[in-house]
Amino acid sequence: MSKILILAALAAASLAQPVLAQNAAPRTATVAHTDLDLSTAKGVKALDRRIWRAVVAVCGTAPDYDLEGKNDVRACRRDTRLHASAEAEQVIADAARGQPIRITTRAR
Repeated sequence: MSKILILAALAAASLAQPVLAQNAAPRTATVAHTDLDLSTAKGVKALDRRIWRAVVAVCGTAPDYDLEGKNDVRACRRDTRLHASAEAEQVIADAARGQPIRITTRAR
């Protein structure tokens, strides 16, 4: 009986791969900001929160026992957030632009 439980646990562990390993192609999320007043600190903070939620969504998560997967997710979030923040700065500088921000993972 315990051998069956061990085999089931191993099978479940092999299926629980981080989102990054499942899809090597970049994933994209769109962050709308036309409803925000980006000339105010409150609007900029709201945009930053939206960007972070999109970054978390496109980079996914990894189980606690998968240290390599956790590191991959951290790196994905760091790189994706840097890229998104650069685009957000352009949007904030030109608040009249009205284009949504695309959040995409960086291909490795």
